[in-house]
Amino acid sequence: MFRFHKSLDVITLFHKPSVPASIRVLTLLKQVSAQASETATEDQATDHKHQNKLQRTEFELNITEDPPTGDQMRTILEYMGAHNAGRLVEGAKDSGDAIKKLRENPTTFKPPVTVDWNNGRAVVGDHESEIMKMIAQLPKETGSG
Repeated sequence: MFRFHKSLDVITLFHKPSVPASIRVLTLLKQVSAQASETATEDQATDHKHQNKLQRTEFELNITEDPPTGDQMRTILEYMGAHNAGRLVEGAKDSGDAIKKLRENPTTFKPPVTVDWNNGRAVVGDHESEIMKMIAQLPKETGSG
């Protein structure tokens, strides 16, 4: 009998290798993603009742060095509030201004930005506690026995 599982939530990191904060976030996300996958594999390979009760937070990690598209930027600002436009795009006053500035000059984008598209959250910068909180709030999958 086949069981269909919900697809994994997608977490995107808008990354720039020359930005130390971006490298820290990339490292953190890769570690958390690897640990979640490891736990899932262990759970699937064993039949221990205590492991069946474990909750895991697996997610699909998408890393891009491109700045967000206009639509992506609009969505991110919906998650964060348009008043945060200047945190994402240098000199931006609101959502429309951020999109315009980004289109005119993609280097005005300020990475890193971590986005949970499925649950409508975004974190600007390398705020580890906020990123971990965002991941912890992903829907958990529990093993069944």
